[in-house]
Amino acid sequence: MSNHLKRLNSPGSWRIAKKTNTFVSKTAAGPHNASAMPMAVWLRDHMGIALSMREVKRVLKSRAVLVNGAVCTDPKMGVGVFDIIALPSIDKYFRILRGKRGDIVSIPITAEAAQSRLCKIADKTIVKGGKVQLNLRYGANVIVDTQDYKPKDSVVLSLMSENKFEITDHFPFAEGNMAMVIGGRHSGKIGKITKIDVTLGSTPNHVTFEEGDTGEVFDTIENYVFMVGREVPAISEWGIEQ
Repeated sequence: MSNHLKRLNSPGSWRIAKKTNTFVSKTAAGPHNASAMPMAVWLRDHMGIALSMREVKRVLKSRAVLVNGAVCTDPKMGVGVFDIIALPSIDKYFRILRGKRGDIVSIPITAEAAQSRLCKIADKTIVKGGKVQLNLRYGANVIVDTQDYKPKDSVVLSLMSENKFEITDHFPFAEGNMAMVIGGRHSGKIGKITKIDVTLGSTPNHVTFEEGDTGEVFDTIENYVFMVGREVPAISEWGIEQ
Protein backbone atom coordinates (compact mmCIF):
# COMPACT_ATOMS: atom_id res chain seq x y z
CA MET A 1 0.00 0.00 0.00
CA SER A 2 1.29 3.46 -0.89
CA ASN A 3 2.63 5.71 1.85
CA HIS A 4 1.41 8.79 -0.01
CA LEU A 5 -1.90 10.19 -1.18
CA LYS A 6 -2.60 12.25 -4.27
CA ARG A 7 -3.41 15.82 -3.25
CA LEU A 8 -6.43 15.85 -5.53
CA ASN A 9 -7.86 12.94 -3.52
CA SER A 10 -7.06 14.33 -0.06
CA PRO A 11 -10.04 14.92 2.28
CA GLY A 12 -11.76 18.25 1.73
CA SER A 13 -11.61 18.89 5.48
CA TRP A 14 -7.83 19.44 5.22
CA ARG A 15 -8.31 22.60 3.10
CA ILE A 16 -4.90 22.30 1.46
CA ALA A 17 -3.73 23.44 -1.98
CA LYS A 18 -4.51 20.65 -4.45
CA LYS A 19 -2.16 21.47 -7.34
CA THR A 20 1.11 22.60 -5.75
CA ASN A 21 2.48 19.04 -5.72
CA THR A 22 1.24 15.66 -6.87
CA PHE A 23 1.35 13.83 -3.54
CA VAL A 24 0.79 14.57 0.14
CA SER A 25 1.49 12.55 3.31
CA LYS A 26 -0.96 9.84 4.23
CA THR A 27 -2.29 9.32 7.75
CA ALA A 28 -0.85 6.28 9.49
CA ALA A 29 -3.06 3.84 11.37
CA GLY A 30 -4.07 5.29 14.71
CA PRO A 31 -6.95 6.33 16.97
CA HIS A 32 -8.52 8.61 14.34
CA ASN A 33 -9.95 7.62 10.96
CA ALA A 34 -8.30 8.14 7.58
CA SER A 35 -9.64 11.71 7.31
CA ALA A 36 -7.51 12.78 10.27
CA MET A 37 -4.81 15.25 9.28
CA PRO A 38 -1.21 13.89 9.36
CA MET A 39 1.12 15.87 11.60
CA ALA A 40 3.29 16.67 8.57
CA VAL A 41 0.33 18.31 6.82
CA TRP A 42 -0.63 20.18 9.99
CA LEU A 43 2.86 21.63 10.47
CA ARG A 44 3.55 22.43 6.80
CA ASP A 45 0.32 23.05 4.90
CA HIS A 46 -2.10 23.98 7.67
CA MET A 47 0.04 26.10 10.03
CA GLY A 48 3.08 27.03 7.94
CA ILE A 49 5.43 26.20 10.82
CA ALA A 50 7.57 24.10 8.46
CA LEU A 51 8.13 24.70 4.75
CA SER A 52 9.15 21.21 3.66
CA MET A 53 9.08 17.60 4.80
CA ARG A 54 12.73 17.93 5.77
CA GLU A 55 11.83 20.77 8.14
CA VAL A 56 8.86 18.80 9.47
CA LYS A 57 11.13 15.89 10.39
CA ARG A 58 13.64 18.26 11.99
CA VAL A 59 10.94 19.87 14.15
CA LEU A 60 9.55 16.50 15.23
CA LYS A 61 13.00 15.03 15.87
CA SER A 62 13.69 17.90 18.28
CA ARG A 63 10.69 16.67 20.33
CA ALA A 64 9.16 20.13 20.17
CA VAL A 65 5.59 18.97 19.42
CA LEU A 66 3.25 17.42 21.99
CA VAL A 67 -0.08 15.83 21.11
CA ASN A 68 -2.37 15.29 24.10
CA GLY A 69 0.61 15.64 26.43
CA ALA A 70 2.81 13.06 24.65
CA VAL A 71 5.78 13.82 22.38
CA CYS A 72 5.01 13.32 18.69
CA THR A 73 7.87 12.23 16.41
CA ASP A 74 5.87 10.55 13.61
CA PRO A 75 5.04 12.88 10.68
CA LYS A 76 2.19 10.53 9.67
CA MET A 77 0.46 10.57 13.04
CA GLY A 78 -3.13 11.70 12.53
CA VAL A 79 -4.57 14.59 14.55
CA GLY A 80 -8.31 14.92 14.90
CA VAL A 81 -11.17 16.61 16.69
CA PHE A 82 -10.44 17.81 20.24
CA ASP A 83 -6.76 16.84 20.12
CA ILE A 84 -4.48 19.28 21.97
CA ILE A 85 -1.29 20.22 20.13
CA ALA A 86 1.35 22.04 22.18
CA LEU A 87 4.54 23.79 21.00
CA PRO A 88 5.99 24.81 24.39
CA SER A 89 9.26 26.15 22.96
CA ILE A 90 7.37 28.96 21.20
CA ASP A 91 4.49 29.13 23.73
CA LYS A 92 1.83 28.11 21.20
CA TYR A 93 -1.10 25.82 22.02
CA PHE A 94 -4.03 24.68 19.88
CA ARG A 95 -7.23 22.66 20.09
CA ILE A 96 -8.34 20.89 16.91
CA LEU A 97 -12.03 21.36 16.07
CA ARG A 98 -14.39 21.04 13.11
CA GLY A 99 -15.27 24.33 11.45
CA LYS A 100 -18.67 25.30 10.13
CA ARG A 101 -17.71 24.07 6.64
CA GLY A 102 -16.66 20.70 8.04
CA ASP A 103 -12.98 21.59 7.76
CA ILE A 104 -10.31 21.03 10.39
CA VAL A 105 -9.50 24.22 12.30
CA SER A 106 -6.85 24.92 14.93
CA ILE A 107 -8.12 27.14 17.75
CA PRO A 108 -5.43 29.01 19.76
CA ILE A 109 -5.79 28.33 23.48
CA THR A 110 -3.82 29.26 26.57
CA ALA A 111 -1.18 27.04 28.18
CA GLU A 112 -3.61 26.48 31.05
CA ALA A 113 -6.39 25.31 28.71
CA ALA A 114 -3.90 22.94 27.04
CA GLN A 115 -3.49 21.03 30.29
CA SER A 116 -6.71 19.07 29.74
CA ARG A 117 -8.55 17.37 26.91
CA LEU A 118 -12.20 16.59 26.21
CA CYS A 119 -12.79 12.93 25.30
CA LYS A 120 -15.92 11.13 24.17
CA ILE A 121 -16.64 7.72 25.69
CA ALA A 122 -17.06 5.24 22.84
CA ASP A 123 -17.75 2.19 25.02
CA LYS A 124 -17.08 0.70 28.43
CA THR A 125 -16.16 -2.80 29.57
CA ILE A 126 -15.71 -4.66 32.84
CA VAL A 127 -12.10 -5.74 33.44
CA LYS A 128 -10.31 -7.89 36.01
CA GLY A 129 -11.26 -6.99 39.56
CA GLY A 130 -14.72 -5.82 38.54
CA LYS A 131 -13.50 -2.34 37.62
CA VAL A 132 -14.90 -0.38 34.72
CA GLN A 133 -12.72 0.48 31.72
CA LEU A 134 -13.78 3.47 29.64
CA ASN A 135 -12.83 3.13 25.97
CA LEU A 136 -12.33 6.66 24.70
CA ARG A 137 -12.91 7.86 21.16
CA TYR A 138 -9.28 8.81 20.51
CA GLY A 139 -7.88 5.41 21.49
CA ALA A 140 -7.06 5.72 25.19
CA ASN A 141 -8.56 3.61 27.98
CA VAL A 142 -9.26 4.76 31.54
CA ILE A 143 -10.00 2.59 34.59
CA VAL A 144 -12.67 4.00 36.94
CA ASP A 145 -14.37 2.77 40.11
CA THR A 146 -17.91 3.87 39.33
CA GLN A 147 -20.71 3.05 36.89
CA ASP A 148 -21.65 6.74 36.54
CA TYR A 149 -19.98 7.07 33.13
CA LYS A 150 -21.85 5.96 30.01
CA PRO A 151 -21.08 5.70 26.28
CA LYS A 152 -21.64 9.03 24.45
CA ASP A 153 -20.79 11.00 27.61
CA SER A 154 -17.67 13.17 27.58
CA VAL A 155 -14.94 13.35 30.22
CA VAL A 156 -12.16 15.86 30.77
CA LEU A 157 -8.72 14.26 31.12
CA SER A 158 -5.83 16.00 32.81
CA LEU A 159 -2.71 15.96 30.61
CA MET A 160 -0.39 17.39 33.25
CA SER A 161 -0.90 15.20 36.31
CA GLU A 162 1.36 12.29 37.24
CA ASN A 163 -1.49 10.02 36.22
CA LYS A 164 -1.98 11.17 32.63
CA PHE A 165 -5.51 9.80 32.43
CA GLU A 166 -6.96 11.40 35.55
CA ILE A 167 -10.60 12.42 35.00
CA THR A 168 -11.34 15.95 36.24
CA ASP A 169 -14.89 16.48 34.92
CA HIS A 170 -17.80 14.64 33.32
CA PHE A 171 -20.49 15.85 30.87
CA PRO A 172 -23.36 13.34 30.45
CA PHE A 173 -25.14 12.83 27.13
CA ALA A 174 -28.49 14.19 28.27
CA GLU A 175 -31.15 16.74 27.46
CA GLY A 176 -30.33 20.18 28.85
CA ASN A 177 -26.56 19.79 28.49
CA MET A 178 -24.32 21.52 25.94
CA ALA A 179 -22.80 19.75 22.94
CA MET A 180 -20.90 20.51 19.75
CA VAL A 181 -21.77 19.09 16.34
CA ILE A 182 -18.66 17.61 14.69
CA GLY A 183 -20.08 16.48 11.36
CA GLY A 184 -22.79 17.13 8.79
CA ARG A 185 -24.18 20.46 7.63
CA HIS A 186 -24.37 21.85 11.18
CA SER A 187 -20.71 21.09 11.85
CA GLY A 188 -19.05 23.46 14.32
CA LYS A 189 -22.24 24.62 16.05
CA ILE A 190 -22.58 24.55 19.83
CA GLY A 191 -26.00 24.38 21.45
CA LYS A 192 -28.18 22.93 24.18
CA ILE A 193 -29.71 19.50 23.62
CA THR A 194 -33.49 19.90 23.82
CA LYS A 195 -34.57 16.42 22.70
CA ILE A 196 -33.06 12.99 22.03
CA ASP A 197 -35.19 10.86 19.69
CA VAL A 198 -34.41 7.14 20.00
CA THR A 199 -35.36 5.22 16.85
CA LEU A 200 -35.71 1.47 16.46
CA GLY A 201 -33.53 -0.58 14.15
CA SER A 202 -30.37 0.59 12.41
CA THR A 203 -31.55 4.17 11.82
CA PRO A 204 -29.36 6.62 13.81
CA ASN A 205 -30.93 8.39 16.76
CA HIS A 206 -31.61 12.09 16.20
CA VAL A 207 -30.72 14.91 18.58
CA THR A 208 -32.42 18.32 18.54
CA PHE A 209 -30.45 21.43 19.51
CA GLU A 210 -31.11 25.05 20.34
CA GLU A 211 -28.15 27.26 19.46
CA GLY A 212 -27.39 29.70 22.28
CA ASP A 213 -26.43 32.82 20.32
CA THR A 214 -29.14 32.73 17.64
CA GLY A 215 -31.87 30.56 19.16
CA GLU A 216 -31.85 28.48 15.97
CA VAL A 217 -33.36 25.01 16.36
CA PHE A 218 -31.79 22.21 14.35
CA ASP A 219 -31.19 18.48 14.56
CA THR A 220 -28.44 16.06 13.66
CA ILE A 221 -27.65 12.39 14.09
CA GLU A 222 -26.32 11.09 17.38
CA ASN A 223 -22.91 10.13 15.93
CA TYR A 224 -22.12 13.81 15.27
CA VAL A 225 -22.78 14.90 18.87
CA PHE A 226 -19.88 15.62 21.23
CA MET A 227 -20.76 16.75 24.76
CA VAL A 228 -18.89 19.91 25.83
CA GLY A 229 -20.58 21.12 29.01
CA ARG A 230 -23.65 21.38 31.21
CA GLU A 231 -25.47 24.73 31.47
CA VAL A 232 -22.67 26.46 29.55
CA PRO A 233 -19.98 25.02 27.23
CA ALA A 234 -16.62 24.26 28.84
CA ILE A 235 -14.85 25.41 25.68
CA SER A 236 -15.17 28.51 23.54
CA GLU A 237 -16.13 27.92 19.91
CA TRP A 238 -13.57 30.34 18.48
CA GLY A 239 -10.76 32.47 19.88
CA ILE A 240 -8.24 32.15 22.68
CA GLU A 241 -9.57 30.50 25.79
CA GLN A 242 -8.91 32.19 29.08
